[in-house]
Amino acid sequence: MSLTATNIYDKIDRCCGTDSTSYPTADKAIDVTLAQDEAFLFALKTAGWNVDDFNHTKDPFITADLVATQRDYHFTYDEQSNLILGIYKVMAKDAASGTFHELTPVDIQRNPPKTMIDGANSTGVPTVYDKTSNGIFLDLIPSYSSTGGLKVFIDREMLAYTGLDAGSGKVSGLDGLVHDYLYLKPSYEYTRDKGKQNVNRLKTDMLDARKKIDERYGRRERDVVRRLSVMQQRNK
Repeated sequence: MSLTATNIYDKIDRCCGTDSTSYPTADKAIDVTLAQDEAFLFALKTAGWNVDDFNHTKDPFITADLVATQRDYHFTYDEQSNLILGIYKVMAKDAASGTFHELTPVDIQRNPPKTMIDGANSTGVPTVYDKTSNGIFLDLIPSYSSTGGLKVFIDREMLAYTGLDAGSGKVSGLDGLVHDYLYLKPSYEYTRDKGKQNVNRLKTDMLDARKKIDERYGRRERDVVRRLSVMQQRNK
């Protein structure tokens, strides 16, 4: 069942024995956002699904212009001002055909191609990129400009909760079957800090909810065929 912001805030009050005075809605919103961010981190770690907030209105990639003579391109926010958490694929347009091709990732500190470090500033069609901080660096400096010629696939932050979400019907962009973590984590932390008697039960429930996140996001690639591999043991 997907829980609205109102559902989550009400569940926290029932778990903690609180109300909007003893546990203000604005504080709940902050704590639920932190719980959502943590759940999102767990989901990303499974690597079984390209995880994104269902509430985002745009797909998780951004485009930028390729600029002749420019090697580095920096990205902090996507086109809807969401903070970028990571880059996992980069594509660039070929100057001649105008079609995209995927660039090969490298680590400039370990195995850079010569064109990245020889200082010659060779130009051409990029084939390789390095990620450093919030930027990507191309092996060959583009010898051409291309509008929207760079496509970057990203992980980005989820939409935060606010005190104004109560009564709005807002639903987290996480899988609806793991929404219990969004009230269990704040409830556990509140009861822990206040020395409440039900803190251990809430901790157990919270850890069970965390396991469910791993299970749900680790098994969602149903369109990928899994094959059993047989290990052969040779006895002499």
